[in-house]
Amino acid sequence: PGPDDRAAEAASKRHWAYVRPVRPDPPPVKRKRWVRNPVDAFVLARLEKEGLTASPPASKETLLRRVTFDLIGLPPTPDEVDAFLADESADAYEKVVDRLLASPHYGERQARPWLDLARYADTHGYEKDNRRTAWKWRDWVIAAFNADMPFRQFTIEQMAGDMLKDATADQQVATGFHRNTLLNQEGGIDVEEARWETLVDRVNTTATVWLGSTIACAQCHDHKFDPFSQKDYYRLLAFFDNGEYQIKNQGPRVMDNWIIEPELELPTPEQASRKKALEAQVARLQARLEADTPALAAAQARWERERAGTAPRWTALRPTKAASRGGASLEVARDGTVTAAGANADKDVYTLVVQARAPISALRLEALADPPRASPGRSEYGDFTLTRFTVKARAAGGADAAVALRRAEADEGDAAAAIDDDVESGWGGADPTRSQTAVFQPAEPIPAGATLTITLAHESAQPRHNLGRFRLSMTSAANPWGGLPLPERLGAGGPPKTPDDARKHRDALSAYYRSIAPALAPDRQKVRALRRDLGALAIPTAMVLRERPGGQRPSTPFRVRGSYLSPGDRVYAGVPAALPPLPEQAMPNRLGLALWLTDDANPLTARVTVNRIWEQYFGRGLVETSEDFGTQGERPTHPELLDWLATEFHRLDTRLKPLHRLIVTSSTYRQSSRVTRQLRETDPYNRLLARGPRFRLEAEMVRDLALAAGGLLSRKVGGPSVFPYQPEGIWDNPYSDDRWTESTGEDAHRRGLYTFIRRTAPYPTLTVFDAPSREFCTARRVRTNTPLQALTTLNDPAFFEAARALGARALREGGEGDDKRATHAFRLVTARAPEAEELSTLLAYHARERARFEKDGEAACRVLGEPRATADAADRAAWTMVGNVLLNLDETLTK
Repeated sequence: PGPDDRAAEAASKRHWAYVRPVRPDPPPVKRKRWVRNPVDAFVLARLEKEGLTASPPASKETLLRRVTFDLIGLPPTPDEVDAFLADESADAYEKVVDRLLASPHYGERQARPWLDLARYADTHGYEKDNRRTAWKWRDWVIAAFNADMPFRQFTIEQMAGDMLKDATADQQVATGFHRNTLLNQEGGIDVEEARWETLVDRVNTTATVWLGSTIACAQCHDHKFDPFSQKDYYRLLAFFDNGEYQIKNQGPRVMDNWIIEPELELPTPEQASRKKALEAQVARLQARLEADTPALAAAQARWERERAGTAPRWTALRPTKAASRGGASLEVARDGTVTAAGANADKDVYTLVVQARAPISALRLEALADPPRASPGRSEYGDFTLTRFTVKARAAGGADAAVALRRAEADEGDAAAAIDDDVESGWGGADPTRSQTAVFQPAEPIPAGATLTITLAHESAQPRHNLGRFRLSMTSAANPWGGLPLPERLGAGGPPKTPDDARKHRDALSAYYRSIAPALAPDRQKVRALRRDLGALAIPTAMVLRERPGGQRPSTPFRVRGSYLSPGDRVYAGVPAALPPLPEQAMPNRLGLALWLTDDANPLTARVTVNRIWEQYFGRGLVETSEDFGTQGERPTHPELLDWLATEFHRLDTRLKPLHRLIVTSSTYRQSSRVTRQLRETDPYNRLLARGPRFRLEAEMVRDLALAAGGLLSRKVGGPSVFPYQPEGIWDNPYSDDRWTESTGEDAHRRGLYTFIRRTAPYPTLTVFDAPSREFCTARRVRTNTPLQALTTLNDPAFFEAARALGARALREGGEGDDKRATHAFRLVTARAPEAEELSTLLAYHARERARFEKDGEAACRVLGEPRATADAADRAAWTMVGNVLLNLDETLTK
């Protein structure tokens, strides 16, 4: 080691977090009977030192509600409360804890904070913020927690599951942890720099999650406070710089290039079998499409002669009528140009009426990239997709008759896709910065004097891909294809200069002809249909990491001052010099890094992990700055307890369920949360733990509680993200056509954990209650108290629906008498029976509301969401308002 490394090592010895924890003995205490396990001894010793006493135990109802929320994230049912109250055995509480730890909802509860750490979301981020499929990784996390996978293995599989011997599909899915980074798909980016930003995020996240360290500060310079050098930073980054990726060109524009990392398909056996059969059919058809035959060669020669012929004379057609089914305004200029303005529907059909002044051998459609928009289409990027081009002709005094179109070609793309029998195919999608032209030839010439009705349908799966500016023209020429340009790429660079260039040009020309050849149209259509069938299989995928083959030691360029544009010497993968080295058996790769993170010699991982679990229960960690265990972070309030828990974690083989059980069965956890004047003055934030935890439920729990109280909550575990009610306009984004389509059935009432997370427009109800946007790793959620939260739980339609359902439950399950119904509703949200004053207040409120609704039947209908009043509408509406109040009690929203 050099001088810098020795200095860093010396600095680390001065700070407690970088010294391996040693298991302390529980301290002696005076109130020995209060101690249920060693956790209590450490807490009580500190209280006695400060001259404080522990609080009495919480009531059984309060304790059951607290531990149920803490272990499964849901409220207890009245039956569960009654069973606990009736169980007078010495281990009644321990039996409840064991039941909750065995619940499939335990994994959901533990997954919630892990998703924050992993920056899990369902979109890529940045302006486009396109969707991604990542929910299989979320399911893996839930299953891992439910199975009580040791945290050591949990870490290894997420960091390097793909590198394990004979890695299973699940182990590969686990690596999705580091695929949760943002993906930049914006125009004008340097794709390699965008990938580098991804690697930076992976280093920073790893340091926060497992080391509780602000190593991110060393990206540009040596850390100012902690013993991490800039070289340490790039040593860590090198571990991740050996992953597989490719630069994907998604289209003709530079802005369509971005980084693609591996994805894993996860079909069922039935899907796999069907996929194999469909792919075999596609392969057979593709072979026919690519085969060179004499007949095809002759057809291509004729086609080339036609396209090289003299350009015909085109006469612009000025529509006498132009209408839009989607509500757009079609303005017709003197030269026949039609411009669409105003409304831009997701799908639209334009209808044009023109007169044939002469016999028509072909019609030309120009998609014009003229001002004011300078692009031919109306989508955000100027694209269009013409799915259907049809013509009807009416002779004087006759009726409309469909005109058969036998051939269509364009200067780019397959115009024939607009006249085939496939309603989902279409012409368009070329460069939206230039005009494009298509020619349509009828089977028989259209006689002069006919009135033509032409429809341009834009009904693709891509919304708002409508033509914005276009012009129709006609010709009577025998060869309408003359002068129709070939795609720009076929003429790039001018005439071929060498025999090799000539061969490549001929190959490219033949490939293009095969893509539009009329003789091959049926096979092309079948391939499109088969590919749609493949897509309809909806085989789920998972984003995974995969190491590049070759076995080279991972390395990366050092970046001077942290700038991507200033690469320095190459740095090889390694761990910070101030911390223990890689374990002897570990290779310097991602798997070796995972083994190092979970090695007993690592002084940080166990401490950081148990501290985060403690924070989950008590609202603050033993180290309050759970993201920063460095010199600028808070010191632990109970350092011996932190070290004892860290060593106990290793003793338990890093299994989490026993650790959770240890904490929630302690006397410390079971205390009442009532605050005395003395505690408010001496320890207002409960850092000394002289009382039980009391703080607002997490965002997801607030919503889950309302749904559960109303009996609406779906308890289905796992699966794709869902789209519950959301106000209009949240997803309006000028860079995306994506839409929030509200889920139906039980998916509308899934747990908050499964709500679709769009990074640029996160679900507002969760955001109001302090959920992050998941753009970056979040170790601690802030807890705020704002009027907007009360307005949400009072007025949000999802919460009001829950209030309506809660009122219905009170009537349906509460029994006879308003007092019993009010008591039942109160228990559903608080787990306890109301006191006499509380009950009388609720009953008085119910009576006032019922009297109001008896006088105002329309108001009752509005509250119930029903078109007309029924005989019991006033009473049901009154109970809805009672439910609305109960869901907004401070006690309801507080653990």
